[in-house]
Amino acid sequence: MSIRLFSRSRGPARAGLVRRLLAERDGSAAVEFGMVALPFCLMMFAILELGLVFVTDSVLENATIETGRLVRTGQASAQNMTAGQFKTALCGRMSIFASDCEARATVDVREIPQFATTPPDPMAGGTFNNGVLTYSNGSPGSLMVVRVWYRQPLLTTFLAQGLSRMNDGAAMLTATTAFRNEPA
Repeated sequence: MSIRLFSRSRGPARAGLVRRLLAERDGSAAVEFGMVALPFCLMMFAILELGLVFVTDSVLENATIETGRLVRTGQASAQNMTAGQFKTALCGRMSIFASDCEARATVDVREIPQFATTPPDPMAGGTFNNGVLTYSNGSPGSLMVVRVWYRQPLLTTFLAQGLSRMNDGAAMLTATTAFRNEPA
């Protein structure tokens, strides 16, 4: 009879202990935060990096247009500007991104026969081919296209998968402007 009492008294006590443990909520917030913190932080970093890419692209576009004016107005021809000098002038207009611009930017300034002309793509094949790039100031009345590529390294894997056309995972931001040189 004592064995029965012992087993009966122990059974409800265990059931009560299990119910109390399941009802206990003291550490649930910490566990839930631990499960959500990593994806939340990754998403926040991806949003911040995407914002940086958009700002860099906007600054690059404005710098390309403003530096292209040197070619359009004939100032580049008057100064016998080279590709290196054009790139230096471009980087001077890159505001907060000017420090890395010389290493990251690549320029292509060429005369084209008509606006429907498609210049060669240096990014074909997943690597950047500098051999198809050229620099020319053109002459008065020439149709010109100015293209600039800016290598933007990416930290988050989300953006590298979506933005990169290069095999190394870096995004190549591109800015292009086309115009007719002003007459002399």
